[in-house]
Amino acid sequence: MSADQIGALMEHLGKTATASAAVLALAPSAQKNAALAAAAAAVRSRRAAILAANLRDMAAAQAAQLSAPRLERLRLDEPRIEAIAASIEAVIALPDPIGTTAAEWERPNGLRIQRVLVPLGVIGIIYESRPNVTAEAGALCLKSANAVILRGGSESAHSSRALHECLVTGLTAGGLPVACIQLVPTGDRAAVGYMLAAMSEYLDVIVPRGGRSLVERVQREARVPVIGHLEGNCHVYIDRDADLAMARTIAVNAKMRRTGVCGAAETLLVDRACAATHLAPIVRDLLEAGCEVRGDAGVQQVDSRVRAASEDDWYTEYLDAIIAARVVDGVDAAIAHIARYGSAHTESIVTANPATADAFLQRVDSAIVLHNASTQFADGGEFGMGAEIGISTDRFHARGPVGVQQLTSYKYVVRGTGQVRP
Repeated sequence: MSADQIGALMEHLGKTATASAAVLALAPSAQKNAALAAAAAAVRSRRAAILAANLRDMAAAQAAQLSAPRLERLRLDEPRIEAIAASIEAVIALPDPIGTTAAEWERPNGLRIQRVLVPLGVIGIIYESRPNVTAEAGALCLKSANAVILRGGSESAHSSRALHECLVTGLTAGGLPVACIQLVPTGDRAAVGYMLAAMSEYLDVIVPRGGRSLVERVQREARVPVIGHLEGNCHVYIDRDADLAMARTIAVNAKMRRTGVCGAAETLLVDRACAATHLAPIVRDLLEAGCEVRGDAGVQQVDSRVRAASEDDWYTEYLDAIIAARVVDGVDAAIAHIARYGSAHTESIVTANPATADAFLQRVDSAIVLHNASTQFADGGEFGMGAEIGISTDRFHARGPVGVQQLTSYKYVVRGTGQVRP
């Protein structure tokens, strides 16, 4: 497509999204929920078509020699399609935040003031690989009364289109404008540039979901606010007071349950005070689970299969069956390591000592901090939020899982009885 054609296309998407957002902002909960229920039913009834579309994407991605982690994120199967439908239904069950009063008070002059939740408006979401984002982001935006323009990666084009058709079916069944959820119909990268630089009239916020290069580009070029999702360089720290059986279970799950998700552990830190008893079993468990371990000198000593870690390994989000491992001198050193190398995403401490746990939870400045639990719980669904658009590593406007509640702003509603200001 030419630049003029891209511009005309994106202008049309922006105008229709803005008009639809005005309708959606006033839609009652029952109407939004009916649309979501119809969309979930469509996902289930069209699963064969969705799988066929995904096979086309997978074949093209394999021919293009995409990495194993990207292929894993792209792949759909029956359980994953059912999980998509279930995530839409989970959003239905959530309380509708729009119109709710977050706070209220009365002034001495009799004015009654309320802070009321409202939609953000029109959200642009730019993402790579994961076709499930199409359905989950669309559902979350619909529930929170935001119109959305979705720009998925070209590698997932067929899968995203098939899922988007299910959302359109839901909108139609619910009597809502189909432009409430739009999918950019071109893989031309110029469309991304147009969203970032030329749609401030229409977009109220942009959410990037992808690798560091995409997120950094969006943060650099966007002319509207960005809810950022940087890398998930997540850590598990095994403290001297950790139960060994628990530590072994958590370490393997945090790394190996799904290696391609942003909550997968990428670095293992083990307290020197328990290294003699805890390090070798955990490293062995990881190796035997098929994980490559790259360690410092202390880790290399416990198993000849451990490769030497480089300085770059401490910064790396592998999204693969690889983990960096280091022996540290207690919780202070673990916290210092995370502060230097981490991405402020998700960190976990395994310990039976409440004071040590509290120190870790208070001092580690990441979006999610856990005690005696796997980093793989870094997920909006696991937080009871139904689904998520992503895990924000920002401090403003949202931090951690971005769900329905985080896709709102607020306004002040003030009621008087004729008051004037002297």
